[in-house]
Amino acid sequence: MAKQKILLSACLAGVNCVYDVTNKFHPVFAMMRKKGDALIFCPEVLGGLKVPHSPSEIVGGTGFDVLAGRCQVLSKEGKDVTAYFLKGAKRILELAQKHKIKKAIMKSKSPSCGCGWIFDGTFSKKLIPGFGVTAALLKKNSIEVVSDVEYLEKFKVKKIKSQYTNHKSQSIYKTKRKK
Repeated sequence: MAKQKILLSACLAGVNCVYDVTNKFHPVFAMMRKKGDALIFCPEVLGGLKVPHSPSEIVGGTGFDVLAGRCQVLSKEGKDVTAYFLKGAKRILELAQKHKIKKAIMKSKSPSCGCGWIFDGTFSKKLIPGFGVTAALLKKNSIEVVSDVEYLEKFKVKKIKSQYTNHKSQSIYKTKRKK
């Protein structure tokens, strides 16, 4: 019987898809990708946001509130980017359903992938309990979501400083770099 794949936030595997063209690389997640155990994704990029883009936060609620139309995702400059987050979340749900995936490991604190904690919408780095838009949509559709922090703590994985510290990041998306 084939091992069940999981969804994995692409930034955790070293893909430069974070808003500022960086990643959140951890060797445990890179190995999952390398072994073929994980299907990587970035809902913001799949939703149409270019990299780089302005940081965004959910203002006035959580991902569940965004899904219900009660609040928005705004860029730091106040631009409404909700449509990109909703489109990306829907595309990830379709991917999970197509591949019959039942679990996702997602980047904590993100307005898309945040699991358990997200930024409060004031761009002050203050956290509130909640889920990002994609994490909320997956949960709403009975897909287990776990943050990278929870996953690493559960398996008592310590931060590894080794040959991975200076890894070469990868890009699976076309990126537009700042000049």
